[in-house]
Amino acid sequence: MPARTIYSAAMDDRADVVVIGGGIVGLATAYRLLEARPSVRLLLLEKESALAQHQTGHNSGVVHAGLYYAPGSLKATLCRQGKAELEVFCEAHGIGLNPIGKLVVAISEDELGRFEDLRERATANGIPGLEVIGPDGIRDLEPHAMGIRALWSPTTGIVDFARVAQAIAGEVRERGGIIQTSRPVTGLEQRASEVVLRTPQGEVVADAVVACAGLWADRVAAMAGDGRDEVPRVIPFRGDYYTLKPEARGLVRHLIYPVPDPRFPFLGVHFTPRHDGEVWAGPNAVLAFARAGYRRRDLSVRDLAATLGYGGFWRLARRYLRTGMAEMWRDVSKRAFLADLRRYVPELRGDQLTFGPSGVRAQALDRTGALVDDFVLTGSGRVLNVANAPSPAATASLAIGRVLAERAIEQFGL
Repeated sequence: MPARTIYSAAMDDRADVVVIGGGIVGLATAYRLLEARPSVRLLLLEKESALAQHQTGHNSGVVHAGLYYAPGSLKATLCRQGKAELEVFCEAHGIGLNPIGKLVVAISEDELGRFEDLRERATANGIPGLEVIGPDGIRDLEPHAMGIRALWSPTTGIVDFARVAQAIAGEVRERGGIIQTSRPVTGLEQRASEVVLRTPQGEVVADAVVACAGLWADRVAAMAGDGRDEVPRVIPFRGDYYTLKPEARGLVRHLIYPVPDPRFPFLGVHFTPRHDGEVWAGPNAVLAFARAGYRRRDLSVRDLAATLGYGGFWRLARRYLRTGMAEMWRDVSKRAFLADLRRYVPELRGDQLTFGPSGVRAQALDRTGALVDDFVLTGSGRVLNVANAPSPAATASLAIGRVLAERAIEQFGL
């Protein structure tokens, strides 16, 4: 690798490019920019005291093969590309990525139409090794699982995305990029040939900005001057997991997922063996009362008021009232949660479950009440913005970062 000048803290008030956000997408974007333009002075600003504290550090660790996404969409394309790039990166950095495989299981006849739609979509996306199997095949792979048909994806895997994020951060630093934590961006002012970013530690002037702000993406877009009607609103959805006690982990060998409901971007309650040996069961999907609301009692008046004051949220709520109420009931009732899990693994008992971790998904919602399904990359002037990047953004992160780097180089003449 060619030698680089390491810019000192005194020079941090000026940069060619500022990346906002120290999750895996922001880090991957910084990495790809420095790969393509080694001489760029790059500064990454993260509001929290450490990197990867939100969606990156709270996800289930699944490396998605790309089964679910509309052929030709950014999700479909970048998931496949990003998975391949992630596998190469993990191999080079000694990070274990285990392709344990996934079963998407239909448990009743009325799911078979959606099952066939999923199979066709996965086939169109070119997912390797797909196989449709019946009850005997399900039992061969998962002796404790039930189902009448399943789609087997042998290349779906698991990894520790927080560890991946730290490895990418190491690459950014080695290439001369500066990463500053505990430095939130509180304002943006676009001028003719530069952007001024306000932070509690003082202003930063940059030629260009790439915002990968996750749960706060719409707020950063508003700072940058994007119109309220053009940028979807982030609505935080909390997902709670149970963990299987050690004596019950043998009930699950692979990833076990339900056939998804195409009306929603959420994939339903499922079983996830983890890189650390744990098995997670979940998540549900309920409205979070704070953008970083990982606990049921977490409340931000500002965040909740922003959600309840958005017309798109109420259109969504009216449209899916029954579904929303069922999710809320399952959130407070362990018995209801267990009943959903037992549809796939009937032997599972309530005393084998411990209430476990949670995550908050930054789900974009437009003003019509439609959940935005694809990745959305927007921007105006000298700012690029990742307006929507939920799952499989971690899998796709290196590909998303490459696309953003290419756009920034072209748009800003880096």
